[in-house]
Amino acid sequence: MARAFIFVLDSFGIGGAADADRYGDAGANTFAHIAEACAEGRADREGLRSGPLFVPYMASLGLGKAAETATGLGFASSGTDLLTTAFHGAAQEVSSGKDTPSGHWEIAGLPVRFDWGYFPDTVPAFPADLTEAIISEGKVPGILGNCHAPGTEIIERFGEEHIRTGKPICYTSVDSVLQIAAHEAHFGLERLYEFCKVVRRLVDPLRIGRVIARPFVGETTATFERTYNRHDYAVPPAEPTLLDRLTARGSRVIAIGKIGDIFAHRGISQVRKAAGNMAMFDEALGAMDDAGDGDLVFANFVDFDTEFGHRRDVAGYAAALETFDRRLPEAFARLRQGDLLILTADHGNDPTWRGTDHTRERIPVIGTGPGFKGGDIGLRTTFADIGETVAEHLGLAAGRYGTSFYAAIGGHA
Repeated sequence: MARAFIFVLDSFGIGGAADADRYGDAGANTFAHIAEACAEGRADREGLRSGPLFVPYMASLGLGKAAETATGLGFASSGTDLLTTAFHGAAQEVSSGKDTPSGHWEIAGLPVRFDWGYFPDTVPAFPADLTEAIISEGKVPGILGNCHAPGTEIIERFGEEHIRTGKPICYTSVDSVLQIAAHEAHFGLERLYEFCKVVRRLVDPLRIGRVIARPFVGETTATFERTYNRHDYAVPPAEPTLLDRLTARGSRVIAIGKIGDIFAHRGISQVRKAAGNMAMFDEALGAMDDAGDGDLVFANFVDFDTEFGHRRDVAGYAAALETFDRRLPEAFARLRQGDLLILTADHGNDPTWRGTDHTRERIPVIGTGPGFKGGDIGLRTTFADIGETVAEHLGLAAGRYGTSFYAAIGGHA
């Protein structure tokens, strides 16, 4: 058996979702709109980046071709030749929603067939009985926020009051989440985690996908800053995923970043975390070095989403893509004969789009591996095709959802 590596560029959608209008996202296209802004000079920032978007290594895997597959529209070529072993295509999500668990679970071969619960865009956003239970069972003097809000903005609004009163900041978004911001020192990091576990239990009947701890530091509105000690408390998958199938047969799944949290730590052999995309890339490279036959390294690079997508920072997103791309040769160099590397995303977060939330988009499915013939894998009708391809590559029996494209890229069962 060989090894497999899935790198998720969190929120790096490529437009074209057939049901985007259902989500108010018809026309959203994270990749195309960033590239367009770069070409027009709207993503130039002194000391950060300038000029057209330059991602030659992802282009060599067929990123531009994948974008064409997703939208049916021509995409300007970067002038980079495709690697002979590269494959490219796009995938349409069948899960409901446009959030992290749905996207990742579907990538791992388990589409979400139920509807998540959501909180209304009202003030207050939470049902009164839930708020009362959070306060009483969480042993806090009250909560602040109780509304839809961007994470950095709500900390600016309520951070000083939170320090003064000890009331945690609870908020939500269009995703199936209840987020809790609290100060690492004044409230306490471990106390925040324990509080989130209580809230996780309380929102289970509402089918809320995640309760997210959002710790921050600083003493005033001007100095508040979220830290990398975020922790997601997710609903466990309802059925076995690719990760469960691998660990059940004795293979290792090394989770990089928030992958462990997303799967409620089910089917995970080891978790490696770090602060920031590039530190996460270092962890992913180390995991590639450590992975043995039949193992999977599953990595999430969250900064694209949290630092740039949600903050509608086009220049920052473009620079992050370029920085990530420059490091891809390090990953390529670690691939052994027969290894499989797939780059993809879990949803979109178009930084030029209205609002500050995720966007419903198709995702790129690009990759390579020594010994593969590569080629065009077309438009996949579910993200689960990724998981099934990895399953076949690693010698697992076919799962219930998705269709492997392993044979199309020159793989051998």
